[in-house]
Amino acid sequence: MRKRLLWVSILITFLGLILFSFVATEIYYNLSVEHSKESLAVYMNMYDDGVSPDAAGAAALSEKLGGARVTFLRTDGTVIADSDAAEVTQNHADRLEVREALETGEGYDVRRSDTLGRSMVYYCKRFDDMLVRIAIFTQSSWNIFLSALPTLLGFLFLDGLACFLFTYLASDFVLRPVRDFTLQAQQGKKLVSRYEELRPIAEVINQRNEKIARDMERIQQEKESALQAKASKDEMIANITHEMNTPLTSIKGFAELLAGEGLTEEQRLRAVNIIRAQSERLSNLIGETIHYSEIDNDELPSYDVDFTKLVRDALGAFEPNIREKNITLHTDIAEGITVFSRYERLLVIFNNLVGNAVRYNREGGEISVFLGKENGLAKLSVSDTGIGIAKENLDKIFSRFFTVDKSHNGQGGGFGLGLAVVRKLCRKAGWTISVDSRLGEGTTFTVVF
Repeated sequence: MRKRLLWVSILITFLGLILFSFVATEIYYNLSVEHSKESLAVYMNMYDDGVSPDAAGAAALSEKLGGARVTFLRTDGTVIADSDAAEVTQNHADRLEVREALETGEGYDVRRSDTLGRSMVYYCKRFDDMLVRIAIFTQSSWNIFLSALPTLLGFLFLDGLACFLFTYLASDFVLRPVRDFTLQAQQGKKLVSRYEELRPIAEVINQRNEKIARDMERIQQEKESALQAKASKDEMIANITHEMNTPLTSIKGFAELLAGEGLTEEQRLRAVNIIRAQSERLSNLIGETIHYSEIDNDELPSYDVDFTKLVRDALGAFEPNIREKNITLHTDIAEGITVFSRYERLLVIFNNLVGNAVRYNREGGEISVFLGKENGLAKLSVSDTGIGIAKENLDKIFSRFFTVDKSHNGQGGGFGLGLAVVRKLCRKAGWTISVDSRLGEGTTFTVVF
């Protein structure tokens, strides 16, 4: 950048100096010509009729005028005598100064003398039957320029040095804000400039950096999500394998036992019941796993569901279990609560939350079900006075195959997939689910639709 600035500044200033030199030369040349004309007019006043119009008179007048060239001419342009030329035979009637003198009484011209080979300023004046012409040497504009050329070269050299110094200082001044930008960028700061011309650039760069940061964050999140999904898949496979292994082992063992002999009728009936129970357990596990996996592919249309009616109908199915554990049920269900979803999705959420409240409650405990609106949104809250959840497990309870009692045995229908299904359904629909629990005191799950 400095080299470019240096060459541009040198080119511009050099061209400027050269152009100025030509203009100045022309001005000086014109001024010198005007000065010569004024001098010639003064010289002409020194001529009088006592000067003889011959070679001697021309030489005498020339000497008197300090060496100026003096020429006497007849009115027809014929040269009578010339102080600088012994023999001048050509007719000067076509000379500009001679024509003007014949027409108006006096005339001027500036040209190169064919006789002397130098540029001269001519002044001619008519006196009765003759013409007197006085001429002095002058430099041409080109000669003036050549005589000034050494000075011009010196100025060009000084100009090059000045351009070099100016370029260094100017580029340092211009590049300093850019270096500040670089330093701010390296430190991860937002670009700020006190220069109004650079503020739009800073804004564009800041916007671009923010976009890059968001893209990088999104890519990182996608990468982490992908990694959590390689790990989650492996974990799911391991958990399913673990969950299936227990009932399969039982089924295989008791089937081999039945194939043998010597069993009493009671023992045979007990083995059959265990095989049937473990088969049912295995079937439930497979069903819940399939249901969990199919949530992402569920693209059935949604519609307004009467959530109030759903909650009241679903609570009736839990009455036997609630009575069995002597649990007191408290309800606060508002009328006319509708949710834009599907009946089966809302039923899965409600059954899982209430089912856990019953399953993990203590004997003679309490369950509270609230359904209403808060800030214009439908809200479902299920509370129990059961075993509660330890603080360190609150982030794990929505994970697949995680159960609070750590048994992972599927007793009572629990395989640790219920809350994972609930969270997946909520995320898919854009709902929020939260949990508040104290170990040994109880748990409250809240869903805002």
